[in-house]
Amino acid sequence: MFDFESVLKKNPNGVLATQDGAKIRTRVFQYLFADGKKVYFSTNSEKPVYAQLKAHPQVSFCTYPADFNPVVSVNGRAVFIEDLGLKTRALDENPMIKGRFKTPDNPTFKIFYIEAEEVETFSFTDGSKSYTL
Repeated sequence: MFDFESVLKKNPNGVLATQDGAKIRTRVFQYLFADGKKVYFSTNSEKPVYAQLKAHPQVSFCTYPADFNPVVSVNGRAVFIEDLGLKTRALDENPMIKGRFKTPDNPTFKIFYIEAEEVETFSFTDGSKSYTL
């Protein structure tokens, strides 16, 4: 199995693709941490992306290093949770997020994970590969 978590840790900023009605939307997102097949992110409940994720939870997150070796896409279903321990971890490990939300009980601070169903990779040496989790 491909160690996608190590790529995410080294390259936490990527692009999240969501569905907005009949349209696909992309935006820059920051990976927080992973636990097995769960890849965690945060957002603000007042942003359109929150409503999009609630209405259409199938998503894809793509990231890559500067040399594009490898490009990694994590595909699956977005699941929102209200876990103060994970919210505290997210704030403690990410000063920018803490500056925005201040406390884990902030009602607009939402944590979600992608329940990874598939990881796709591309590298110039290995080509394209797909891993079903």
